[in-house]
Amino acid sequence: MKYSTGAVGRVVVARFDEGEDFLTSLMDIARKEDLRSAVFFLVGGAKGGNMVLGPKGDEMPPEPVWHRIAGNHEMLGVGTIFWDGKGPRAHLHSAVGRGEDVRVGCIRQDSKTFLVLEAVILEITGIEAKRELDPASGLALLKLI
Repeated sequence: MKYSTGAVGRVVVARFDEGEDFLTSLMDIARKEDLRSAVFFLVGGAKGGNMVLGPKGDEMPPEPVWHRIAGNHEMLGVGTIFWDGKGPRAHLHSAVGRGEDVRVGCIRQDSKTFLVLEAVILEITGIEAKRELDPASGLALLKLI
């Protein structure tokens, strides 16, 4: 285990509107505000998008189980933002549901807002962290510096 301690810095509240790509918009905010380390919370609606529901097996690198979010869903999400060599990268885990159909996983692509999605972003100060490619998993994982 590796860990670092820090403090909460700025708090950013955002609203994403119908059809807006919320992951892209989150990264735009992180870039504009120079949020190098942050945690965020999402509540609202999602439609469309792709999420990973877990790995198919226990092998490394993991083979993802992809799921297309088809239609409008309620959504709760929590994630982190850390930068890699190119800019901010989000790691978002969410629950999306419509009726009794509920999925939990990592939203990675084509994240579209249904009606409205609210975000609260908490900047983390006093730590040095980044995302770095892990050869074993093939994923950009958190690295504390």
